[in-house]
Amino acid sequence: MTTATHDAPAHLHVVLGAGPAGTTLAGELARRGHAVRLVNRSGTGPAPAGVTRVPGDVSTPEGAREAIRGAAVVHHCVNVAYHLQTAVLPGIQEAVLGAAEAEGARLVVLDTLYPYGETHGEVMTESTPWRATGAKGLMRAALDEKYLAAHRAGRVRVVLGRSADFTGPGVLNSTLGGAVFPGALTGGEVLALGDIDLPHSYTDIRAVAAGLATLGEHPEGDGRVWHLPTAPARTTREVFRMIEERTGRPLELHVMADPRPFGPFDQTFMDAYAELFYQHTEPQVMDSTAVQDAFGLRPVDLGTTLDDTLAWYRAFLAARR
Repeated sequence: MTTATHDAPAHLHVVLGAGPAGTTLAGELARRGHAVRLVNRSGTGPAPAGVTRVPGDVSTPEGAREAIRGAAVVHHCVNVAYHLQTAVLPGIQEAVLGAAEAEGARLVVLDTLYPYGETHGEVMTESTPWRATGAKGLMRAALDEKYLAAHRAGRVRVVLGRSADFTGPGVLNSTLGGAVFPGALTGGEVLALGDIDLPHSYTDIRAVAAGLATLGEHPEGDGRVWHLPTAPARTTREVFRMIEERTGRPLELHVMADPRPFGPFDQTFMDAYAELFYQHTEPQVMDSTAVQDAFGLRPVDLGTTLDDTLAWYRAFLAARR
């Protein structure tokens, strides 16, 4: 991936959320020469080289203000369990927006495709209408409109970066993560959802990080949604065949036609995820041409993603043993 000109290292970038996206982003920002603070509730866990990790609770106005104090740019990568999202994320948005406004910081938000809702196979671009009907999609659309309204009102400079389903090194809770790679490497069952002969976009977590970091460095991109760099969609069956070629063994596939608990996905998760299951019963194709053309970014090649992810999971499984 190519990147663009960086702003001054003295500008503090604060990353909220230390999941795979936030942690990978913090490392990317540090490699680009920025001062980086990585915030999560506990403040514990490994931090990438050059990153300061601290505890913080951004669900309250006071906690959010303390977490981002001194920031030039705030990267909002906080997420919560599916069954808590509609209750918890709006409050986090209020706290983070208010803190960024008080601090005078720009706000870069990691976003999802949920506001588009069912597209019936239409390729998703930044101009695709928001037609969500489920509670989570409607909630995400309402949050996004509020972010953009805050920008239009001059309260906070905001930019949103939307990703397709995550994959890549360090990604566990994804349909192309912990449900696939451990079984692929050990001969165990591999979980697949819906119709695996439909094209489906997956965004490498490192491209998520590069895209968000670049948006954080380029205020000329503010005030809109961008799709983060994503490789051309392949059918999930094609992705599985690529994994088989790399592991030298056939996958023991378990294909679920409807949302039921299996493997890493328990009943609570599946009950909450059911309204989004359409993502596996119609094509999910995301186009990221706009961000690629505007900022010279390129997605990670899918073959490279699979090679690197398999290598990461080999090490991960060995460490667990």
